Amino acid sequence: MADRLIIFDTTLRDGEQSPGASMRREEKIRIARQLERMKVDVIEAGFAASSNGDFDAIQAIALQIKDSVICSLARANERDIARAAEALKPAGQFRIHTFIATSALHMEKKLRMTPQQVHEQARLAVRFARRFTNDIEFSSEDGSRSDIDFLCRILEVVIAEGATTINIPDTVGYSVPDGYAALIRKIRERVPNSDKAMFSVHCHNDLGMAVANSLAAVKLGGARQIECTVNGLGERAGNTSLEEVVMAVKTRRDYFGLEMSIDTTQIVPTSKLVSQTTGFVVQPNKAVVGANAFAHASGIHQDGVLKARDTYEIMRAEDVGWSANKIVLGKLSGRSAFKQRLQELSVALDSEAEINNAFERFKELADRKAEIFDEDILSILSQEEHGVLDHETYRFISLSQHSETGKRPPAKVVFAIDGSETVGEAHGNGPVDATLHAIESRVNSGAELILYSVNAITTGTQAQGEVTVRLSKAGRIVNGVGTDLDIVAASAKAYIAALNKLRSNVERLNPQCS
Repeated sequence: MADRLIIFDTTLRDGEQSPGASMRREEKIRIARQLERMKVDVIEAGFAASSNGDFDAIQAIALQIKDSVICSLARANERDIARAAEALKPAGQFRIHTFIATSALHMEKKLRMTPQQVHEQARLAVRFARRFTNDIEFSSEDGSRSDIDFLCRILEVVIAEGATTINIPDTVGYSVPDGYAALIRKIRERVPNSDKAMFSVHCHNDLGMAVANSLAAVKLGGARQIECTVNGLGERAGNTSLEEVVMAVKTRRDYFGLEMSIDTTQIVPTSKLVSQTTGFVVQPNKAVVGANAFAHASGIHQDGVLKARDTYEIMRAEDVGWSANKIVLGKLSGRSAFKQRLQELSVALDSEAEINNAFERFKELADRKAEIFDEDILSILSQEEHGVLDHETYRFISLSQHSETGKRPPAKVVFAIDGSETVGEAHGNGPVDATLHAIESRVNSGAELILYSVNAITTGTQAQGEVTVRLSKAGRIVNGVGTDLDIVAASAKAYIAALNKLRSNVERLNPQCS
């Protein structure tokens, strides 16, 4: 294993802890399938003991994913570990990931436990987990700020009890590359049985060094597993970015000398799926997956690339999944061509009914838009997912609005509440403001709008607008996503989608609030 790097993806667990990124069961399954398609080694599917919804999602993923190891997080207690084991039981390969805080600050202020109590609880937790599997990961929460002597003692005992992967998290993103790598190296040198376990790193990006810290720990510290998320999704400033560490190791194989199992051509499709599912837009200048990642505006750069790509490109766009031929279908395209394109995009729909519904939405869009891009198709499928709730209280029907310079615009929105059509009317500071106030005039949700974001799915004036609305109410934070050629209509759809999530019993509390 010395020359192989394990990619542990925690998008479905730690990534979901971003406020508003909570995903439903069907959305988690779809992302897990795409992670398997990308050949991720370990998929942390959730935190089984945190909610019944998370338990059900982990169990469903465990049933369907065959090629990746499925993992559940569990606190270092028997209840959490048993719950994780039960959810993971259907999996062909599974891992229990148990953790406890080891820094003096966390032990005193959060756990209210002595170091000896933490030491004993960690030991007993790993021993208990061994009843269910031989694949056990132990994490020392806030490990980068823990006393190294205590850390070495606790790691020695958990390895002796059967932990096969040891994770040293930089939980609050406090580390710097040299210091973090030195910590991992010292631990491996000082723990007598360190050779019995693989060492893993899990870094947060609070100071913008998550990727640098992770790679330094691999190159200089001897870690052989990186825990990361797609698009760097995660609470606060996010986690280590999967696409960045993967392409750094692949592009600089001369420096790292490591192999990975990842199919890099699936990186961009996976990034788009996660972005559209969670409503967290990828910034244009984001490394690897940003819209500008392979764009060249400078005349000097353009001239160089035209003469020889490697003058300014250290990676090929197609190697990470960017398509050179983006226009794929039009209004004359038939169902077979549409189905074939879904296969080329690595999209798997469960039934003919789902394909038919998606095709119907494609034809509706094609009647309004001359050229259909891959991103449009993925958006259609994402909207299918966003529309799946046990019961939709609200359903968008139509709107009308009028804007004139110097006057407050009026808006009228027609929508259904529990199947009964209603009309909301209001004025606002702009067409979007008026539209959302019109909806609220009939709903009176009391929710606070904490984010409104607009993103063009493709280029040009005919591009679909994708709107993300984030609402907060009574400790719940939810995202609603809506797409339409009319940005005001997209805004209404997004707002109504968020309201439905607030009303849904399926949508669980945001993980940070539970």
